[in-house]
Amino acid sequence: MTVQELPGAAAYRPTPPPAWKPITDPAPLLPDPEPYRVLGTDAVADVDPELLLRLHAELVRGRRYNAQATALTKQGRLAVYPSSTGQEACEIAAALVLEERDWLFPSYRDTLAAVARGLDPVEALTLLRGDRHTGYDPREHRIAPLCTPLATQLPHAVGLAHAARLKGDDVVALAMVGDGGTSEGDFHEALNFAAVWKAPVVFFVQNNGFAISVPLAKQTAAPSLAHKAVGYGMPGRLVDGNDAAAVHQVLSEAVARARRGEGPTLVEAVTYRMEAHTNADDATRYRVDSEVEAWKAHDPVLLLERELTGRGLLDDEGIARAKEAAERMAAALRDRMNADPELAPMDLFTHVYAEQTGQLQEQAAALRAELDAEQDHDEHGAEAGR
Repeated sequence: MTVQELPGAAAYRPTPPPAWKPITDPAPLLPDPEPYRVLGTDAVADVDPELLLRLHAELVRGRRYNAQATALTKQGRLAVYPSSTGQEACEIAAALVLEERDWLFPSYRDTLAAVARGLDPVEALTLLRGDRHTGYDPREHRIAPLCTPLATQLPHAVGLAHAARLKGDDVVALAMVGDGGTSEGDFHEALNFAAVWKAPVVFFVQNNGFAISVPLAKQTAAPSLAHKAVGYGMPGRLVDGNDAAAVHQVLSEAVARARRGEGPTLVEAVTYRMEAHTNADDATRYRVDSEVEAWKAHDPVLLLERELTGRGLLDDEGIARAKEAAERMAAALRDRMNADPELAPMDLFTHVYAEQTGQLQEQAAALRAELDAEQDHDEHGAEAGR
């Protein structure tokens, strides 16, 4: 017997409870059909020229930083480096839209964003050199540790933002992730919690075309990654990730919205990874050179230089000054990275737990015994050689 055959079933017409009803009209949450642009459009007239010049200087510095870090991997000074060449507009804008009290949650590719926020370039590379779990104090800089597992930084950003809101702190968290990270469960969980709690967090997806070798079309059938926002009840914004002015504007609006207590925003920046996933990757196995060449015409540095020179805001001398400042930064980075770090092996156990577990205490004791034995051996050997 089915439900419809039960006595009185015809009169039973359940009404969905209010919780079943859509909370918001989905239409305002939908992203524009094309990525938002500022450079080369009438909208650029409303952008502060000083901001454009600052963005340019930071982009030039960022491009040189990526090149120097890549060279350091070839020289054996870095174990690995995931370059953000071609994505500098995203990295710089993410750093510049935040207030000092806000938090940045970067992924492993976002060292440039951390440096643009004020982090020492060497400290930003410490993890990638293999010296420490992270090379800086996250609380001091309001930058979470560079996150190597995909998307695990997103729930952390939501938790911090939600806690700040409960405490009444005027803080926004900006969480950066790649297109590959949107396929992780952490992405879903973070967006769902953030939307339900109206947490002051901005999710910033840098869609650079590939999750290592997997193109976006093999990850999702959505019209865009920004469209995923609608399912969680937050706005989705689609922006040209190589247009520094556009990315800065869209992220600024999302941060302001979060700070007003209106909840999270998902921003997708359409950009391109010009270099390999890391120095351990052979990008020629999954993409052709002609594709890379086509994207070079949409280089974020050239786009901004073309706009600034065309408006008479930047000349050859100004471009040269920006490059000279970038070279000085690269030279200092190179010199400091060529010095071998002094490491304390026992630091491995210092910042794992507030109170060490018994297992960690045993491991620390075992390492200490090995270090003491090695020191005794070296001292006895030196005495025997006299």
